Amino acid sequence: MRLGAHVRQDDDPIGHGEELGADIVQLFVTDPQKWNKPAPHPRTEQILASPIDVVVHSSYVINVASLNNRLRMPSRKAVSEQAQAAADIGAIGLVVHGGHVRAGEDVAEGVTNWRKLFTRQEEKGGFPVPILIENTAGGDAAMTRYFDDIARLWDAVGDYGAGFCLDTCHAWAAGEDLVGAVERIKAITGRIDLVHLNNSRDEFGSARDRHANISEGTIDPEVLAEVVRTADAPVILETPADGMAEDLAYLREATAN
Repeated sequence: MRLGAHVRQDDDPIGHGEELGADIVQLFVTDPQKWNKPAPHPRTEQILASPIDVVVHSSYVINVASLNNRLRMPSRKAVSEQAQAAADIGAIGLVVHGGHVRAGEDVAEGVTNWRKLFTRQEEKGGFPVPILIENTAGGDAAMTRYFDDIARLWDAVGDYGAGFCLDTCHAWAAGEDLVGAVERIKAITGRIDLVHLNNSRDEFGSARDRHANISEGTIDPEVLAEVVRTADAPVILETPADGMAEDLAYLREATAN
């Protein structure tokens, strides 16, 4: 079982992973709030040589589902560029949020846009790393807030090798019960490729994406540990940095047997 964390000082991801005792780290390959094209990572050789695995989180500005051409088209380009940057450092995948359409727009068209991302890339030989679609916390017009929405999306993209990233805080905030969540998601997607293990500062169904350390949020820590035990996938903590080492230690003890 590979346990690790998102490293926010991306200049030395392996060094920060070693400090945490992580088996895997997650990082950005460009400013997550901008459309900048990724530059070659300055520590590519170190990352490739390290036994610590790497996964890349895509930029937050990306919205593949959007019906707005001025957002959707650069989103497709950014996914392609960041997937290549992820491949260049040997990453196991690129995490991409499910995105949304605007209020009053047809959600089915957003699903179609996700399918087009894969079909058009397939014409170019496919993505160089798996695209791991992540569930999100809020929004009535979101692609992956509710598990039923994920099922609809998977009907469109599942045959193209899409992967899935389960975020526990997002599911909790969306109003999806975490008890049995792994089994429910696997029944839909057939897979969980990555877990973002985060507690929540807010109550169940709040639609607010505010992460907390494992022992300090509104989700029972044992429920989170059970997600890890049953998902059979690498785990990335996106919890506050001050308590991240303690979070990792808790997970190692809770999943030792």
